[in-house]
Amino acid sequence: MAKRPTLNSATGLQWLPYLIPALLFYLIFMALPLLDSLRLSLYTGSVSTGRTFVGLLNFKKLFTVAQYSDRYKEAFGHTLYFFLIHMLVQNCLGILFATLLTNKTMKKAGFYQTIIFIPVTLAVLVTGYLWKLLLNPVWTGPFLQKLHLDFLIYPWLGNRTTALTCVALVSCWQWIGIPTMMFVAALRNISEDFFEVASIEGANGLQTFWHIKLPLIRPVVGMIAILTFVNNFNAFDVVFAMENVNGAPNYATDLIGTLFYRVGIAGQHPVGIPDPGMGSAIATITFFVLCLGVLPVLRLTQGRD
Repeated sequence: MAKRPTLNSATGLQWLPYLIPALLFYLIFMALPLLDSLRLSLYTGSVSTGRTFVGLLNFKKLFTVAQYSDRYKEAFGHTLYFFLIHMLVQNCLGILFATLLTNKTMKKAGFYQTIIFIPVTLAVLVTGYLWKLLLNPVWTGPFLQKLHLDFLIYPWLGNRTTALTCVALVSCWQWIGIPTMMFVAALRNISEDFFEVASIEGANGLQTFWHIKLPLIRPVVGMIAILTFVNNFNAFDVVFAMENVNGAPNYATDLIGTLFYRVGIAGQHPVGIPDPGMGSAIATITFFVLCLGVLPVLRLTQGRD
């Protein structure tokens, strides 16, 4: 009987050289910057002014000093709301569109897939600026009046109660193509035998989706939820394009990403001097928040049945 190759055998190690480039890329551009960020969070000052070791003082200031804690708590709440909008709108519509696109009675499914995916290929700065113009009553007011849609003439991005929701919905519109295509691929990978059995048993479309399709694509649902969570807690460009790095109006659209940029890179008002140590502290807390959010979802959705 032939001996099965192991990791210690020559055959088992043939895959190792192919992993080295990816491993080096990961170490240089991901692991080392992460470790350096953890190190910087324990210091204050910069390269030009000199760094001083302060231990956990940056973390203490982040949660106790009003200058930092107020902004951080508000930005964290906005980011969480931003994420929930994406989960409820982007991902729910994505699975709805995918279900329709994989229906055998759906005509021109390829055309609709292309239409849904087109916004993903556009630059965020471009789409953000265009939506900023569309939501500006000065630009679109006369056109909406001609269509008798006066109720839409409103400073959506200038009001604290509507600004963040509008930015989140624009982000959903741009990125909805990614979860849709992932759901389409998952649904098309389900064996037709399941649907034949469901048809014989007299299950309707909703019952088939709820009891067959959704359970079978659970790993994909979990992966999309994780990607949405991670991407939203790192969101920056859409707010920068539609509002500014201060999260206008009056910090109503301020996210963790914009707060990190102001504190650690650009310098937050009124001081205007970057604080890499405090910025690294914000990034470190965000990293642990992501771990706490990702690990349970992985355990629930990626485990073996």
